[in-house]
Amino acid sequence: MSPDETPGGLFIGLMSGTSMDGIDAALVRIRDDAVELVSSLNHPWPPALIRAMRQLAETGSAPLDDLGQLDAAAGEQFAAAALALLQHAGAEPQSVTAIGSHGQTLRHGPQAEHPYTLQIGDPNRIVERTGITTVADFRRRDIAAGGQGAPLVPAFHQAYLRSTAENRVVLNIGGIANITLLPADPARPASGFDTGPGNCLMDRWIGLHRQLPYDSGGSWAAEGQLLPDLLCQLLADPYFAQPAPKSTGTEYFSLAWLKQQLPEGLAPQDVQATLAGLTARSIADAIRASQPETTRLLVCGGGVHNPRLQLLLDIELPGLQIASTAAYGLPPDWVEAMAFAWLAHQTLHHRPGNLPAVTGAAHPAILGAVYPA
Repeated sequence: MSPDETPGGLFIGLMSGTSMDGIDAALVRIRDDAVELVSSLNHPWPPALIRAMRQLAETGSAPLDDLGQLDAAAGEQFAAAALALLQHAGAEPQSVTAIGSHGQTLRHGPQAEHPYTLQIGDPNRIVERTGITTVADFRRRDIAAGGQGAPLVPAFHQAYLRSTAENRVVLNIGGIANITLLPADPARPASGFDTGPGNCLMDRWIGLHRQLPYDSGGSWAAEGQLLPDLLCQLLADPYFAQPAPKSTGTEYFSLAWLKQQLPEGLAPQDVQATLAGLTARSIADAIRASQPETTRLLVCGGGVHNPRLQLLLDIELPGLQIASTAAYGLPPDWVEAMAFAWLAHQTLHHRPGNLPAVTGAAHPAILGAVYPA
């Protein structure tokens, strides 16, 4: 059955970001130029698997047997997430055209001698367990074409959030933060890049000191004082001044990266407050430098639930209208999962899924490998 013949135009998007806080699963209806979130859920990773994946992502070394088993185990979890979503939605597998699975990024090396990116989550297991055609491995084609392989979601932002009435920026705050620049002038291409850490450093710092997965509502950061000298030191990292196209990951902005720059004797909550400031300042600096005429900022991702971070963004970007993507029909927690459902739709229709102005690829490319049911 071709994509155009499938009743309802249903696709599933599966996304797990650098925070590894679960697999976001979205059931999406795509018809003509409209996209609709039908159902969604977050499927938790088993704690032991999170620990193993984080260790490998941060150390970059593991026996090949371990990597192979992690790939298989992650694939089983992605399949379980898709099946749980179908049960939650009361939908049958045969009603779904395809699954778009991002996989779990463990390493991202677009600047390596031989540029690469590594996502695990064996798609063979997803199609075998669900019986649904699966599209996966979206990033490596863009890298093969000379791009960064990231970010890929800006193509989805452009399709559904661009306006000729105003200059917009879409901000996704996951483990890593990225922006999509959407000029009102249709003659100007959309662009975007990773601005640096989103939640990743704050999550790891509170995990180290309070054994919590994240700073709920930014309350711990609100207890501390931002340290201007430390903030300046962190912002001096060369990544922030690097011109686009650029992308990064938690293998770069890691707990080890942070510890190397911390003087002794700092109160942990002050460091947390400064890390929140780092996220907000680096985002604001990137917007001011790349599209200063922006009038509206649309926010999605986990960071939308951090009032402290939202307050800092308001302070850093006075006069800018800041809203959730929900105001424009895209629930902020599910934008990335929806995007990978849409990317699967693009692939099956033989349409490009990357934006060369974002990734730096030599040309638009059809992304991903198709694993037929």
